[in-house]
Amino acid sequence: MFENLQTKLNTVFDKLASRGKLSEQDVELALREVRLALLEADVNFKVVKELVGRVKERAIGVEVMKSLTPAQQVVKIVHEELLKTLGEPSKLDLSGPAPHVIMLLGLQGAGKTTMAGKLALTLRKSNKRSLLVAADTYRPAAVTQLEVLGKQLDIPVFSEGTKVPPPEIVTHALRRAREGAYDIVILDTAGRLQINDDMMRELEEIRAIAKPQEILLVADAMTGQEAVNVAKGFHERVPLTGLILTKVDGDARGGAAISMREVTGVPIKFLGIGEKLDALEPFHPDRLATRILGMGDVLTLIEKAGENINKDDAERMSRKLVKGEFDLEDFLQQLQQVKKMGPLTQLLEMVPGMGRMTKDMAPEVTDKQFGQIEAIINSMTRDERRDPRLLNGSRKRRVARGSGVTVMEVNDLLNQFRQMQRLMKQLGQGGGRGMRGGLMDLFRG
Repeated sequence: MFENLQTKLNTVFDKLASRGKLSEQDVELALREVRLALLEADVNFKVVKELVGRVKERAIGVEVMKSLTPAQQVVKIVHEELLKTLGEPSKLDLSGPAPHVIMLLGLQGAGKTTMAGKLALTLRKSNKRSLLVAADTYRPAAVTQLEVLGKQLDIPVFSEGTKVPPPEIVTHALRRAREGAYDIVILDTAGRLQINDDMMRELEEIRAIAKPQEILLVADAMTGQEAVNVAKGFHERVPLTGLILTKVDGDARGGAAISMREVTGVPIKFLGIGEKLDALEPFHPDRLATRILGMGDVLTLIEKAGENINKDDAERMSRKLVKGEFDLEDFLQQLQQVKKMGPLTQLLEMVPGMGRMTKDMAPEVTDKQFGQIEAIINSMTRDERRDPRLLNGSRKRRVARGSGVTVMEVNDLLNQFRQMQRLMKQLGQGGGRGMRGGLMDLFRG
């Protein structure tokens, strides 16, 4: 989502770094470009003015001009002020007696109904039992959609069709939640194409009945500046406790995230990072700030690995790696676990220093290479995966036909895999030769 902003800011900082000692004029010119980059990213102009003003006040001061590395000092200041704008990390308020009520609201098409399911799934990981409530009676498909989601996730859904008024549905749902000893009640309220009085009155009535601990605005990150007006409109009538941004994996310019947080004063709590039901992550301002500035996001990468890679399998694989016993069957298993973590380019962007490399790598290209490697290995017999030396000319032709590639591409994979095996064995024996090149070559095809 922040790719364009990240590229533009990195260009500004590269120019500063080439200057060595900075003058006040250098800083002024750089901040003018920072201002333009933020405006082009759809950040609200008032937010830009305040952010750049704070940076300028510090950047032309003693801490930069007398620094041994002034360009790095400017980056540090921009990072700190961006972090201040994005706010503190904030978890859901689940204090007090159960059931805790979470009320989702937003415009039609923002993804509220799907988000209700994602949120319930996320809370289940913390051993919280949720009851989903279909309180959007204006769009019949919304009730059906929530019921299908609930069945898919094995999470109960309370619905009374489209004839019962939403405030009554909420009243009945709360009674059901107390009787069933549910921990969480998630209200999927109706969206509209635009904010109107009827909609707001209904939401105010539901709020009075449910007394929710959390009122979360689900906003489409791709709506740009309009997202700020939407957030303000809701916040003035139904005080928000937090924001959830959806579609942040799309080509949104990212300004909505920065602007809505600053304009409403309420924290961003979650980011919807894809269409899959587990594609929801807590919002970490510090991690987003480092990613915007091209510094990577190692903590999120580690968390993704922890969620998708089995610890016992990883330890077993590492033992085989250092002994040089890692075969193509093991490699296929590891490849499939890495794929669960997300697109390769998205993962590489989380590694410090790798973000710029991914700019030249189209996601479909790298994912296609992943698929190609997988197809080649899947076209081999189990014995061939365990001992690639069995692959003579005729067997390689069979593998190539089965995977839709050429014999040359099969040979390339085998050669690169043998190189990786040798490097791993050398590392295990104490030979500290770098292996990054060999690993990267494996994905270049």
